[in-house]
Amino acid sequence: MCQIVRIFSDGTSIEFRTGGFDDWCVYLINTDGEAEAPLDTDYFAKLNELAGKYGVNKVYEDFVLIYDNTSTMVKEDTLNLIDNLLSSYTKEDSLTVEKLFLTLYMTMISEENYPNTRLGRRIKRLGIYEMFFGKKEVDYAANFMRGMDWKEISNLCSSRGF
Repeated sequence: MCQIVRIFSDGTSIEFRTGGFDDWCVYLINTDGEAEAPLDTDYFAKLNELAGKYGVNKVYEDFVLIYDNTSTMVKEDTLNLIDNLLSSYTKEDSLTVEKLFLTLYMTMISEENYPNTRLGRRIKRLGIYEMFFGKKEVDYAANFMRGMDWKEISNLCSSRGF
């Protein structure tokens, strides 16, 4: 399976491809056609940079809007929502923000489609929440849940209101 979700203005694209165990692996495709799976640490770092420029609350609120509109499938309404959010960022940042928000959206869809998931997209939100409001480093926020029981992660999410 290959589902191109967006071709960006710079000629790069983002798509779902079949991975090792499902059809929901997210890949950024460069202009040479080379595919690279985005890492949590990479897009968490970009989110952190944006928060430094635009404020934690603004970036987090925009992320939560996307989070609240994420399901198991790509929805045109959510793609339009992301496009509308871009107008509140500078023109010089709009392509970076577009790629970042689409990457987050698609990785959350992937989490929602993970076989037998009990946590889904809440995993991404917890990591981002910890980075922004728990003042955790990017690497820690992206990885601290590894090896944790799903019930413990669920309790952490619930205690933070999601």
